[in-house]
Amino acid sequence: MKGLRTFDIDIVSLSNAKHYYDYTLDSTFFENFEDSLLEKGQLKVTVMLNKSETMIQATIAVEGWVELICDRSLDPFEFQINTNDQIIFKYGKEYAEISEEIITIPFETQKLNLSQFIYEFIGLAVPMKKLHPKFIQEGEEENAEEETLHIYSTPIDLDEDELKDDEIDPRWDILNKLKK
Repeated sequence: MKGLRTFDIDIVSLSNAKHYYDYTLDSTFFENFEDSLLEKGQLKVTVMLNKSETMIQATIAVEGWVELICDRSLDPFEFQINTNDQIIFKYGKEYAEISEEIITIPFETQKLNLSQFIYEFIGLAVPMKKLHPKFIQEGEEENAEEETLHIYSTPIDLDEDELKDDEIDPRWDILNKLKK
């Protein structure tokens, strides 16, 4: 993965202060990841590393667009990405992912490669349901969420007697008579 070496940061030579790095990503970035769901895009990444004696705080801001395929029409469209995420690298005895935001790295670590983290933050900014902007009308997203909630909810204002009456379909009465 020679293309990802540009994301290597030599942390041994960094002083205990804030350091800034800028990257421009295009389609060649996504080619470095196997089975990538993203293939095209134009993104600007700003990384701010705040190094101290015991840890490194990395703030990664990503702005730009990626090309997605609409789930409804299969038409490609540009989806705007604007995300700001943070990872904390703590020094310890061995590498361990403590949580999604905290990673322990060995004391003797010389370089950090941030490419995988950048790729994951971009992927997390992509919605599960990819809908072309031509299908999204004003307020349609809000209505879709409300409809989904109502499909699975039970009316609260009905009495138990009313629910019992509604539960039995009259077509089943004939079959229930056969059972008896």
